[in-house]
Amino acid sequence: MGSVAPGSAHLVLARNVVHLDPAPAVFKAMVEGWARQQSARFLKSKTIDPRLRIIHRLEEFTGQYPWQWTPADGEAFISHLRGGSKPIQMSTARSYEVTISLFMEYLLDARYGWVQACSERFEETPQEVFHEGNSVLHTVEYEGDPRRRPLTYDEIQALFDAADARVSKIRGQGRKGALCALRDAAVLKTVYAYGVRRTEASRLDLSDLRRNHKAAKFGSFGSVMVRFGKSTKGSPPKRRTVLTVPEMDWVIDVLKDWRDEIRPQFSPGRHPALWVTERAGRLSPRSINDAFVAARRDADLDEDLDLHCLRHSNITHLTEFGYPARFVQEQAGHSHASTTAIYMGVSNEYRNKLLEKSMRNRLGDDWDVTP
Repeated sequence: MGSVAPGSAHLVLARNVVHLDPAPAVFKAMVEGWARQQSARFLKSKTIDPRLRIIHRLEEFTGQYPWQWTPADGEAFISHLRGGSKPIQMSTARSYEVTISLFMEYLLDARYGWVQACSERFEETPQEVFHEGNSVLHTVEYEGDPRRRPLTYDEIQALFDAADARVSKIRGQGRKGALCALRDAAVLKTVYAYGVRRTEASRLDLSDLRRNHKAAKFGSFGSVMVRFGKSTKGSPPKRRTVLTVPEMDWVIDVLKDWRDEIRPQFSPGRHPALWVTERAGRLSPRSINDAFVAARRDADLDEDLDLHCLRHSNITHLTEFGYPARFVQEQAGHSHASTTAIYMGVSNEYRNKLLEKSMRNRLGDDWDVTP
């Protein structure tokens, strides 16, 4: 007897049990089976659970079960979500369609036995809901919010100035929280200097501050080991080493002051985290995001800017500093250069300098940039 695929119908449907209303029981078993199949592929709950919620939403919207769903039901569901006061983005619509399509592929796969189970119980079988004719086409490489962009150098400075000013403001008001404000300013500067994501910053430990024998003058701050980088589906977190670059060497004083002077005042004991809370716990990604929002508000910057824009800024500024594309890609931890390119938003000044350099190389020093 061959091996049985995780999520097969007979593994989750109770044998020798006659349900008064079998449809809800079969639907519940389908969802459970799909969860098992995904878990067997080492997908994480943070990937699986949102997918299951989409399937439940479609069932609630249609009032029908998967063996009754038609392409018209899928189209109506997406059309409904595009309406209202908070319509979904195109990329969100595509992700919903992909999720539903994956679920239907699972049901239609003969190895799992759902087609036979539905035929025997309901005399109906599942069918594809989304196909080439009714799916959102992926015509562009980036469909994120166009308002997300790199910060300019002046905006970076304004953000950091506002974060630093919060310390004296809190002290002047005689309130608690000055140490936390010092920490928040330091973590925002670190996020920008190394281009790390919020979760990556949160999961940094003291031991992740490393030497770089090629930059001995930076001491123990020559690089940062990111051990909890963004993972692809079904794979463990990606690791990478982010080097301290000379243009960002100011962050060394920031980190040294935090590690040696400020952090001990939180009494963290033997806690390994680089960024700790007043209760000697690990600073959460949400708290890092809140620190950015507070500084952005105090600096009177565009509300559309978010913490991830600091990562965009790092990638863009490394490019403007003249680092090769491959180096920038490795620093960011991207598998593909095309992903890194999406993050770049170099300034007109930088592009004009490149243009001027190219023209001088072609036409010589007699080339005049003025009209």
